[in-house]
Amino acid sequence: MTDWNKVALLEDIPILGSRVVASKQGSIALFRTEGDEVFALHDNCPHKGGPLSQGIVHGKRVTCPLHGWNIGLDDGNAVAPDVGCVLKLTTKLENGVVYLQL
Repeated sequence: MTDWNKVALLEDIPILGSRVVASKQGSIALFRTEGDEVFALHDNCPHKGGPLSQGIVHGKRVTCPLHGWNIGLDDGNAVAPDVGCVLKLTTKLENGVVYLQL
């Protein structure tokens, strides 16, 4: 059985921006692309733990505000030449409501 939790309305997440939600696993950053896709990553850059939610969203990536690492929103992996990953969570969008699979 899959547990989907309502975590936000799409309109609550700025286009090319983010919103942070709390979970038992820690802070989760929800990112919204220009095309209204929503992705969820733990809010810690794999490099030095920077707050990815404060980074710049471009395409399907976010740039960490501390040291400029680019992280793929669709897989949580650092973009080469950087190496590392952050835990990605599954989201779904239905009728303007964002759900997170926990």
